[in-house]
Amino acid sequence: MASGKCMTLLTSLALVGMVMLDRVASQNYGDALSKCILFFEGQRSGKLPSNQRMNWRKDSALRDGSDVGMDLVGGYYDAGDNVKFNFPMAFSTTMLAWSVIEFGKYMGPDLQHALDSILWGTDYLLKATNFPGKVTAAIGDPNADHNCWQRPEDMDTPRTSYVVNQTHPGSEVSAETAAALAAASLAFNSADKKYSIVLLNRATEVFDFADKFRGNYKDSVGQGVCPFYCDFDGYDYVGELIWAAAWLFKVTNEQKYWDYIQKNIPHLPKEVIRLAGGDLQSGYSFAEFGWDAKYAGINVLVSGLVMNSTNSNPYVSEAGKFVCSLLPESPSKSVTYSPGGLLFKPGGSNMQHATALSFLLLVYSKYLKKYNKAVDCGNVNAIPSTLEQIAKGQVDYILGKNPLGMSYMVGFGQKFPQRIHHRAASLPSIAEHPEHIKCKDGTPYYQTKNPNHNLLIGAIVGGPDANDQFPDNRMKATQSEPTTYINAPFVRVLAYFRAFPKV
Repeated sequence: MASGKCMTLLTSLALVGMVMLDRVASQNYGDALSKCILFFEGQRSGKLPSNQRMNWRKDSALRDGSDVGMDLVGGYYDAGDNVKFNFPMAFSTTMLAWSVIEFGKYMGPDLQHALDSILWGTDYLLKATNFPGKVTAAIGDPNADHNCWQRPEDMDTPRTSYVVNQTHPGSEVSAETAAALAAASLAFNSADKKYSIVLLNRATEVFDFADKFRGNYKDSVGQGVCPFYCDFDGYDYVGELIWAAAWLFKVTNEQKYWDYIQKNIPHLPKEVIRLAGGDLQSGYSFAEFGWDAKYAGINVLVSGLVMNSTNSNPYVSEAGKFVCSLLPESPSKSVTYSPGGLLFKPGGSNMQHATALSFLLLVYSKYLKKYNKAVDCGNVNAIPSTLEQIAKGQVDYILGKNPLGMSYMVGFGQKFPQRIHHRAASLPSIAEHPEHIKCKDGTPYYQTKNPNHNLLIGAIVGGPDANDQFPDNRMKATQSEPTTYINAPFVRVLAYFRAFPKV
């Protein structure tokens, strides 16, 4: 019976993934992995190192933090603008670290580059948490920044520092920062033990602050982060707190973190509220994972620690519900698929869902294999290879096996986006145009239909619409803008298929 259900599902997956012509004979997952990691060098803020490979980028934002007496130079710009939003930056760092933890040994020469990408994030996050009782939430006035089309090297908009503290808390950004530091401490455990200890010590301090002084950061520093990176559920930060505790438990195995998870997991909201297309929409929390929702991630992460124990519920059952929400034939499916096979959820920048959910599928597949388990979705029995094939379908679509024959990763394949929504990439480099470009002087570069001046190699854009159409227009930001949190989960996914391309 189980094998029959599995065969039906695999047939369905094959049909979903092969509606289009197979225009790419094979994928070079290793090349895609290298470029996916290289992208982060194009997002760097601060003083660039001598081994910078994305060499059309130069130093920028060298006085960040000076308005509050802190050194906040460094970190990453989140997307195509010049703001440093710490919430999605910390999540991206967590995902990069998780990638190395799970699959670093299969990354080959790119392992060091992956560690470097984590280091660039954690060095900044250590600065952002350097004063007890304070956590930096963002750098740069987002409205002023978004009113300009300007290179990061030329910025003359306010570099306002938005900081949460004991009287103006921000538990979600603080807890995600703690999660990033904890996960990174495990990623660096072999490569740099001393640095690993520094990260873990700071993670515990920041977690304690996030938990003791609870509150949503939109109520404290909303002017610097909303509506761009807000949690719209007033108590949604509970998810980040449990997420951070789960990482600290994984790293330390200390009972107090397990007790914290068990005590707080019943308080997770059953629904998550997100801003999608200008409207607030709700969805079942067990099926959500991204910079603003950690539910499925918590259940998958914890399941790997307790799957074969008496403490497996509710984590394993909820992780199973998450898997079932993605299967095309599952009666509880909560996503849609385009005619060409791309996974869709409501809202813009859809590739963030395709990469993050594929990441979780591969991690959970690994855990299922380890304990010889499967997921029962009613009329469908999902074995580990089922999860792997769904993820592979998403990877291959993103890399060019789609109706347009287009890779949605810049610089990968013969056909890829040329007009991405990205200030630094669209404007001439400092080498090409040494003169300062003022706020509004970059507008013609934004409006032109010409290709961008610089290739942001490895950048994955928001992606096509639900009908597999992509306009390649930088003015359509939801489709043409890359983000760190699209690429970060994809690192682990590509590393897996680099090692096991025949799945």
